[in-house]
Amino acid sequence: MIFPEKLKKGDTIAIVAPSSPVSRENLDACKKLVEDMGYKVKMGRCTYLSIHGYSAGTGEERAKEINEMFADKEVKAIWCIRGGDTSSHIMDKLDFDLIAANPKIFVGYSDITNLNVNFNQRCEMVTFHGPMVESDMLYNFDDFTMTSFKKAINMEDELILENPPREDFKVMVEGYSEGIIVGGNLALLTSMIGTPYEVDTKGKILFIEDVNESVERLDRMMYQLKYSGKLEDAEGIIFGEFTNCINKSDRDYTTEEMLKDVLRDYKKPVMYNIKSGHCHPMSTIPLGTMCNMNTKTKTIKFTR
Repeated sequence: MIFPEKLKKGDTIAIVAPSSPVSRENLDACKKLVEDMGYKVKMGRCTYLSIHGYSAGTGEERAKEINEMFADKEVKAIWCIRGGDTSSHIMDKLDFDLIAANPKIFVGYSDITNLNVNFNQRCEMVTFHGPMVESDMLYNFDDFTMTSFKKAINMEDELILENPPREDFKVMVEGYSEGIIVGGNLALLTSMIGTPYEVDTKGKILFIEDVNESVERLDRMMYQLKYSGKLEDAEGIIFGEFTNCINKSDRDYTTEEMLKDVLRDYKKPVMYNIKSGHCHPMSTIPLGTMCNMNTKTKTIKFTR
């Protein structure tokens, strides 16, 4: 796997909108925020577009822009401004050969899961399941989130994943395993099954998180992963945060209880309560790196 070149102060960062739009007011604030971090900023044209209220331009426009940002020698990193709902529109229009030839720090999560999975698999490039500019940096960029992000994009030979203080990793199934870490948002992982862009979990550690889903919908999606062989193919599972995912019909039957039921006969290691996903503070995960998970010591380690 290719680990992108590290950032330096004064480098140019492209801010792109591969999915849904943001307000003009927040666009200006996002640009200033990243500039105040000490970087030059190249705003993607699609960050200024909105179609039907939920797409930042057409799929063709967004894919063309991402291809151009990877080809641009001046751009050293590409940060997604937010997630949303329509990254699927761009997948068949991305130039994966061009992207593979121009590896750069690429950061995003949620609807950006489609891009992370395929940049990992098709381009053999490490990407970062980390904070997005509007969603996480503009109003909620706390010290823990910032530190975790910087450690990840600047990692040397290894990185130990950490939770915020007083938040311990928990164990669902004991064991030790290792493999390249892949995954992201559960709804996105299931939506791509049966397409050329589905996640390959064979021999991998599968990371899963989600937001604003009912427990019964999460249950259904987990069974889709189960029946499609994605869980059994994986060498282990790491569950991130399931933010605002509740069971209104039976509040005693939580997401945690449902996951335990789905994985009742699972024989490979499973850890949960990893604070990464739609949460604040959040940890950054370098997707595509080798991941070692050890339930006995409750450690998760990434190596280049």
